[in-house]
Amino acid sequence: MAAGGFSKLPNGTVVVALNLPSPAPGSTGGVRVLVLARNRARALTRLRNLGLRAVYLRGNAAPPTPDEITAVLHHPDGLIWRTSPDDGGAPAGPPELWHPIRALLRPRTPGAGVSPAQV
Repeated sequence: MAAGGFSKLPNGTVVVALNLPSPAPGSTGGVRVLVLARNRARALTRLRNLGLRAVYLRGNAAPPTPDEITAVLHHPDGLIWRTSPDDGGAPAGPPELWHPIRALLRPRTPGAGVSPAQV
């Protein structure tokens, strides 16, 4: 089950934030996903339609921060992610920028960048 939360905006829409394990094979970290939708159910449905089937929101333990809400409101898709910050200590450098969800779920081919003549 993913930790996360939501914030209801004045216009009635909802921003849902979820901390998920990274869907990339072999990676150990997690990702923070933000979704803008009409309600919590539609936000989770958007993620499930992208292939993240076992995504549930229980409670409001980690709601989105005001900066996260601003980031998702200014993105045309309303669905962004970045790696989860480490819980121990201050960040080592500047915060990572937000990425569109298609960059996370892009299929990775093992032979990318290799021409057929090299094989």
